Amino acid sequence: MIRFLAGRTVQAASVLLLMSFVIYGLMGLMPGDPIDLMISADPKMTSEDAVRLRKLYGLDQPITERYANWLAAAVGGDLGYSRLYAKPVLDVLFPALGNTVRLLAISFLLSLAIALPMGILAAMRPYSRFDYSVNLAAFAGISVPSFWLALILIIVFSVTFNLLPAGGTGTLSEGGIWETARYLVLPVANLVIVSVGGHTRYTRAAMIEALRQDYIRTARAKGAGPARVVLKHALRNAMIPVVTIIALDFGMLFSGALITETIFASPGMGKLIFDAIMGSDFNLALVGLLFATTLTLVGNLLADIAYARLDPRISYR
Repeated sequence: MIRFLAGRTVQAASVLLLMSFVIYGLMGLMPGDPIDLMISADPKMTSEDAVRLRKLYGLDQPITERYANWLAAAVGGDLGYSRLYAKPVLDVLFPALGNTVRLLAISFLLSLAIALPMGILAAMRPYSRFDYSVNLAAFAGISVPSFWLALILIIVFSVTFNLLPAGGTGTLSEGGIWETARYLVLPVANLVIVSVGGHTRYTRAAMIEALRQDYIRTARAKGAGPARVVLKHALRNAMIPVVTIIALDFGMLFSGALITETIFASPGMGKLIFDAIMGSDFNLALVGLLFATTLTLVGNLLADIAYARLDPRISYR
């Protein structure tokens, strides 16, 4: 296992290095730079001042040299400053990460708590009315655009009935747990409705395939009860492909909730990365995207470890 983890660590470092170069290069190709923004904000700045600032910040160098300088500073722990917030990048990143973890952890756990039982029950009674109802609800959740659903939730629960806040975030010091939870209800509901359909469909398909295997027939012939057959024999094997989907969603959640965080004005990672790109805050955008890549790699590693726990035939020794 140690050798496997060491190999995966080297692979993850290689992927991060490659992604950092690609992202840095793409940002370098974007029109304008921070000095251009300073010129537009200060009409008294002369062209000589702009040339001096570009030389001071190394923006006159080729992009490969600029990337090498950034990489050397990043390895030393200096990730740069955020131009938009006038703070170190990590000081801006960690509060947004905390908000995203709180929002997405709740929605992710609720989605799995709903999708796994519904998928299992639908697979136990395939092509029944209950199965068709679950499939219809799952397809509806997959088909609904997240931005449209978010707007409908705001119109119904915030504008029409005035039950929940339309956006923002609450703090424990101001309103306590209940007030904080009120700000999370609508964005969590939006993310759960959008994601629960896909997880339900994958769970149902994997369980139907597992229940058709010969070892399930053998377990039933030996007198195992329905609950033992489903939970101990079928579910453990059916979870292997489901774990793969969950692992892929793990990293995408932290950067893919951009629409939800923007509509509900939640200061999370997705909105932070979007604002950084639109504001040409290259340091903040680069570190935020690399952090999302890291989380995706961590999710894949956790999935590989889960495979060995679910299937005894898989070993990383």
